[in-house]
Formats: sequence, C-alpha cells, structure tokens
Amino acid sequence: MPCQVTIRPSGHSFHVQADETVLVAALREGFGLAYGCRNGACGSCKGKLLEGKVDYGKHSDTALTAEEQAGGLALFCVARPLGDIVIECREVSAIKDQQIKILPCRVQTIDKPAPDVAVITLKLPANERMQYLAGQYIEILLKDGKRRSYSMANAPHDDDLMQIHVRHLEGGLFTDHVFNKLKARDILRFEGPHGTFFLREDSQKPMVLLASGTGFAPIKAIVEHALHKGITRHMTLYWGGRRPQDLYMDELARHWAAQHQQFKYVPVVSDALPEDAWAGRGGFVHRAVIDDFPDLSGYQVYACGAPVMVEAARRDFAAERALPPEEFYADAFTTEADLAEMK
Repeated sequence: MPCQVTIRPSGHSFHVQADETVLVAALREGFGLAYGCRNGACGSCKGKLLEGKVDYGKHSDTALTAEEQAGGLALFCVARPLGDIVIECREVSAIKDQQIKILPCRVQTIDKPAPDVAVITLKLPANERMQYLAGQYIEILLKDGKRRSYSMANAPHDDDLMQIHVRHLEGGLFTDHVFNKLKARDILRFEGPHGTFFLREDSQKPMVLLASGTGFAPIKAIVEHALHKGITRHMTLYWGGRRPQDLYMDELARHWAAQHQQFKYVPVVSDALPEDAWAGRGGFVHRAVIDDFPDLSGYQVYACGAPVMVEAARRDFAAERALPPEEFYADAFTTEADLAEMK
C-alpha cells in the first residue's frame, strides 16, 4: 500500500510505492528534492524526518552520521517510508520539468591532459539535444546494468558535443575500459540529466568555487555558463590536487582569470615533490579558502570532488567562517570503494 509523504514548509505531498525511495517517488511525481549521488554516499539529499518512521537504507557514515540520524535526519535517496511521513527539506524548482532521457552517443575524441585523466567528447544523435543546467551529471549505462556518474564539463549553450572528465581508478570497471579499450567512434549509452548541483542564477552573492581533481568538470561548466551569460558576480576558484599535473586544465583557469576581472583562480597542491618545483599554495584546498576568507556569511559556495573534501568544507565553512548551510552546494564524487564501505 502506498505511503504518503508531506513536505514542509511547502505542504506539497506525494505517494511512495513499496519499492521506491522518497527521492525516486518525489522525482516521479514532479517534485524536485535536492540530490546528488542517489546512493547514500554524498549527503546532498539530507533532510529532516518530522513525523513517522523510515528504513534509513544503506548509506555512508560520513553522509549521515549516527548523531544526525538520532537527531531526526535522513538521506531521502535511500530512505523508504514505513508508513505516512512528514519531512522537511529544500525543493528545487529548476529541475521540476526536466526531461530525463536515455540516449546513445558516439565517442568523438579522447584526450589525456594528465596520465590518469581522460577528457572525452561525446556526440548525440543528430536530432537530439539534452536540456540541462550547468553542473549537472549523466550516468553512463554499462552492459552489466551498472551505472557510472560523470558531470558534464561543457556549459549548456555549447552543446554540439558533450564533455566528461574521467579519472583512472585501477580496477575500475568503466575507467579501465576508458584507458585500455575505448576509442573514437565507439558507442555509449547514458541517462540524464541528473542532480541539483548547478548555478543559482537568482542570487547576486559572490561565489567561492571549490574543486578537487576531476571535480573541476562541473565547475568548468558553471564558470563557462556564467561568463557566457554575462554574470558579473565575483567568482574565486580554488582547485586542489596532490601534484601540479592533477590540475590538468590549469592553463584554461589561468586564461579565465586573465580575461575576466570578476574571476580569480587559486591553484593548491598538497603533495608536491621536489622535481615539481611548486611555488604556489599548499595544504588542503578547503583550508586555503578559510585562510583567505575570514567571513563567508555573504557568499555562496559550490564544492565538487572527493567526499572527504566536500564534507570538510561543509563543516568548516559553517563552523569557522559563518557560511549559511543553505548556501553550500555540493557534488561529492563517490567511487566503487566508497560504496563498498557503506552499511
């Protein structure tokens, strides 16, 4: 028997079937709840359970701690109602009418700007276009039914070819294929767009853009979209890697900074070797933001990359720099290893 979910403060309600999570049912019925990974690993869909009970589902301890769960929080991408419930969460109207499609695409080019990074361009069928927001992602559909998520690295206006950035993880089902077998003209299938990580254009607040590794991909889309639209809000990009080669499009970011007065770029390298001759910033990338900004209360933050970086930034920016929690937007890139550790 379906369960009813009521959302506060909007008062919207929808029904969840026995085999559905709260998020799946909400999206099916046209309600845009905030979400990212859809598998309990990133925490983007976290909200409060005001009334009723849920099966909390399999999730990462970092995405939902035991203390948070005891305090009434849940991850709606994996939570299943055990009866009628009332929840409190943000709704995202911008994705309400998006059409999620399954489409084939042809690999156009594969470039490797770093030894462990592939930049892949994909061409859609001639009669297809995908409407998406800068920062959203697609899921590559693999033959065994598994999926792998990759952010679109190109802005929506530049949609002749779609671009994704793939970091090689040894033993990774899709990444091993990309680095060992994938070639131009191969056909892939994907579903999208997904996610609620995108530029909020209704705000005038200055932005801190925070990326680690290939978390640069959706940040690139956001920056290019903002520049294309003539958005004049100040943007400061902090891009972190272990070594300089991890900042695989460093020249592009420097070009943005040289050409646009409202854009600033701060590269951060945590584990440079002597042969790197690195003279720039070091340490954790989110701590560089804390060093530079004594007060984030008037800012928006867009963070993308490793879950540990995203969660550290979420926690420390709020606790140490007064960032309003509702102005922290994030997309945590989860791996097979992250999923394997979930309870």
